[in-house]
Amino acid sequence: MAAVDWPDDDQPVRVTVEPGIQVVVHELGAGSPLLLLPGLGADHIAFARNVRALAERHLCLVVDPRGIGASDPLVGPGSMAVFADDAAAVIAARASGPAHVLGVSMGGMVAQHLALRHPDRVRTLVLGCTHPGGAAAVLPDPAVTRDLLGGGARDPVSAYRNACRVMYGAAFQRHHPEVVEAAIAWRARHLVSGRTFRVQQEAIRHHATDGELAAIAAPTLVLHGSEDRVVPIANGERLAARIPRATLTQFAGLGHLFFQEDPVATDRVLREWLAACDPQA
Repeated sequence: MAAVDWPDDDQPVRVTVEPGIQVVVHELGAGSPLLLLPGLGADHIAFARNVRALAERHLCLVVDPRGIGASDPLVGPGSMAVFADDAAAVIAARASGPAHVLGVSMGGMVAQHLALRHPDRVRTLVLGCTHPGGAAAVLPDPAVTRDLLGGGARDPVSAYRNACRVMYGAAFQRHHPEVVEAAIAWRARHLVSGRTFRVQQEAIRHHATDGELAAIAAPTLVLHGSEDRVVPIANGERLAARIPRATLTQFAGLGHLFFQEDPVATDRVLREWLAACDPQA
């Protein structure tokens, strides 16, 4: 399955998250609501390899954050609080009660703030390939960060190609270059503005939840690839240790985008865990 093989029955809707600002939410499936939050610079296509299986039992609400895709541009400085409040507004508008929440990478940081700022909106929490920020975050090798941020490329497409070198595991890149190339081609057709990228980076830089994680009451599943070079797996271990009702599942041999690299294993873990938490779904 190619990285951009998005279902044909997608029903994008626009949700007002504050007066004059709307974000696009891609709705698929039926059942208990599951909000999906993508990472830095990413749109709904980040979950293209997962959403079909998840939509079999859940109403998937896949968010294009402010400044991404057809969502309204970022206005003002932006912050994790703003992105978390946007997520809460989506749940309030499109779900009849609290939602299961899945956030990956930067989306996992937003999900942490959502669970802390709006606990009544979060039924369960799934944190993928993310970290607690601040002094508690385990940083990657500086060379990895350089590639993630473009590696000195002179154009956006080359910059994203450099980022893919570290986001996908080495073995996956060797065996499935077509998925990586499809992701790069999609980004080439859907460029992210420099301002949006900078605002998201700044929000990440100020993200720090370590001192508050004990207050997260929702059942929490932490997911991480063992070979994640962008967000080392020690970060997942720290989150699982600090959140009271958290468990950690590692995906051996997979990189930062583990959920794209092995969607079958990821979706099986997700669906089984969500079913255990929500037996009536």
